[in-house]
Amino acid sequence: MIHLRNWILSVWIEQDSSYNEKSSWQEFREKGSFVTNTLNRHHAVYVGSFDPPTLGHLDIVGRGAEIYSKITVGVGINPDKKPLFSAEERLQMLEELLSAFPNVEVKSFQGLAVNFVRECGGGVMLRGLRTLTDVEAEFTMSLANRTLASDIETVFLMASEKYTHISSSLIKQIAQLGGDVAAEKLKDFVPKRVVHPLIKKFDLKNSP
Repeated sequence: MIHLRNWILSVWIEQDSSYNEKSSWQEFREKGSFVTNTLNRHHAVYVGSFDPPTLGHLDIVGRGAEIYSKITVGVGINPDKKPLFSAEERLQMLEELLSAFPNVEVKSFQGLAVNFVRECGGGVMLRGLRTLTDVEAEFTMSLANRTLASDIETVFLMASEKYTHISSSLIKQIAQLGGDVAAEKLKDFVPKRVVHPLIKKFDLKNSP
């Protein structure tokens, strides 16, 4: 059991963007991750850092909203990391971007994603897959989730082909170009609502 516990925690430390050192094995026990409660299988929870929100994220949420009666988008907050956009900024952007979906809500959370899903009452953790590299990482995380909360199912949606190239690191590299060049290129990666705030972030970083 000890070896299993250590392996599970190592998976979350490496892959869960909202994990920090204050999270512990005790959190699983206190929040009842091993206790089967009545969860809504028509309610899916989609978690991530969303730093920044991308067209790929909106694609997954939009398609998920057609499948499930309710979608909760969870913005992970990790106090040990310094994101480009604050939690409040990410929440505001996502709320505006997803306002057209009446069955989608946006919340923030700290700690383990699997516990957040349970707190929301969702029975499904929704994940997006872009490449084979994603499959390996998501498979490992899915095993950990299954061990911690066997009553929460993980459902994967393949990214639409036109969004498979999108990654936050590539987006940030483009944003650093600044000006109209970056603005034009970023339209293929992030919603228009995000383009100028994103460029402005890097303008501020690069200013003396």
